[in-house]
Amino acid sequence: MREKIVNAKDESGQLAGEAIVEAVENQIAEDNPPETKITLIRLIALGESRENAIRYIASALSVEIFDALKNENAYNEQRYISNLKKLPELPFD
Repeated sequence: MREKIVNAKDESGQLAGEAIVEAVENQIAEDNPPETKITLIRLIALGESRENAIRYIASALSVEIFDALKNENAYNEQRYISNLKKLPELPFD
């Protein structure tokens, strides 16, 4: 049985977290941007489980989603890629 990737405190948080994980999985499957898959491979090579690596990547994507919603900004792929390259350092540390 696979480890549950999202463990939110309420149903709406759980659904949002699962949607972000699904977006990450889609990025990996579509290789778009390619840095997402590269980051997954790099984090696993550093000893992270696949589930934890996905959590790290989802945290970087959530920064972009939050910024777009809160500040009515467009998705900033360059910042997302920059944050991916810094993982496992979290983008909001």
